[in-house]
Amino acid sequence: MPIPSSLTLPQTLVLTAFASAIATTSVILSYQALKREHYTEKLKKQVGEDVEVWEQSRAGSGVTSPEERAESRARGEKGKKKWEEGEFDEGLIREQLTRNYNFLGEESMALVRKSYVVVVGCGGVGSWCALMLLRSGIGRLLLIDFDMTTLSSLNRHASATLEDVGTPKVIAMQKHLQSIAPWARIEVKVGLWKKGQGESWLEGADWVVDAIDNIDTKVDLLTHCYKTGIKVFSSMGAGAKRDPTRVQIADISNTYEDPLARSVRRRLRLNGVPSGIPVVYSTEIPSTKLLPLPESEFQQGNITHLQPFDDFRIRILPVLGPLPAIFGLNISLYILLSLSNKPLIDQLEIKNRSKLYKSLERGLMEREQKIKKSLTQDKNSITHEDVGFVFEEIYHGRSTIPPRIILPKTFCIRWDGKEDVKEDNIVFMGLKDVEIHEKECLREGRSLEDVWGKEVVDYVEGKREEIRRVLNCRRG
Repeated sequence: MPIPSSLTLPQTLVLTAFASAIATTSVILSYQALKREHYTEKLKKQVGEDVEVWEQSRAGSGVTSPEERAESRARGEKGKKKWEEGEFDEGLIREQLTRNYNFLGEESMALVRKSYVVVVGCGGVGSWCALMLLRSGIGRLLLIDFDMTTLSSLNRHASATLEDVGTPKVIAMQKHLQSIAPWARIEVKVGLWKKGQGESWLEGADWVVDAIDNIDTKVDLLTHCYKTGIKVFSSMGAGAKRDPTRVQIADISNTYEDPLARSVRRRLRLNGVPSGIPVVYSTEIPSTKLLPLPESEFQQGNITHLQPFDDFRIRILPVLGPLPAIFGLNISLYILLSLSNKPLIDQLEIKNRSKLYKSLERGLMEREQKIKKSLTQDKNSITHEDVGFVFEEIYHGRSTIPPRIILPKTFCIRWDGKEDVKEDNIVFMGLKDVEIHEKECLREGRSLEDVWGKEVVDYVEGKREEIRRVLNCRRG
């Protein structure tokens, strides 16, 4: 930089020092930039070498990075490694199943891992059943379903995501299950199981899971399995239910209150299958019914085009997602214990409380006999099943009289002495209350409100209306 000749010596020295500082700073900054660039390139090279070494070290381990998984999904799972039996690291498998090994033991788990289960119907019930069977160590699964994943099915399906909408349910499940247990053999059939066509799909199965919605197909499948000696577990109706405490496992011959179970039971008897098929069902009386079709569908003419198949229902049954999941989990646990040679043989079947219901009915009739001073007991106008229905479904196994607790000893008695004994005219009390009711209401004729108060009378009248409403629905 040229220095003007008019500057004094001190000014010239200051200006020269300033210029030198600028030049020095520029050199230092340039050096630091070059140094950073050098280290950056060196770091990139080192990271690349480390990644390459890491990838080589984990080759064949069965573990993939998030990026690889995303890329694999984008390619539609093409090129994904298929693990042959015995090829996957056994230590990893045992670690993943360690809680099951702890519970069931070595011999039982060996049986489980060699097992083959066919799941027919992979909706809300079947998907959860298949998922937990796989997580429990089942070595081979065949998933059968004709249906596609829809947005509306995401509220209850075990594995389907938004990405799966529009794809077959079994394909969506296969992809998900293989990501959980890549060593397991997951096979699929995109199709409808039908009598005369699907029997070969069941060959070699240790258990078959029936999670079919259509009653005709369901009965055909159950009949075939029963008559050919294939173990089969059937799911009854999970739709229109909301009470998880009413879900239980029982033999098909020992079910009640479930409309689907009633129809299946009747048709199976006609096919020569009276019992011997375990089912999961709910004793809850359905709180909702099939949704009506929009008027616009009727205006378009013939509505059969809405059916996936000729014999399938058109209208929709409302369903809360947790209920079919609970059904599926019940099935998976029952089958798991059976396959491990530790079968569930002491499950409580609610209908086996028939001894209680018979005792209540017998006490009711004996009391009626004493009140009427009859030498012979009147022919029963009410059965123990009727008593059990009112006791369980209407009064929930509790006393009619406040505080409406579960009694250690329950008695059944006529409510209104002016009316006959029938379903809507019986109540349940403890010993002290039943003696008061018999003496003051039935023998002395005092009014119900004088003895028990308006709140109790209104409560019972509400229950009586509920009984009549339910009976009308059951009788069509």
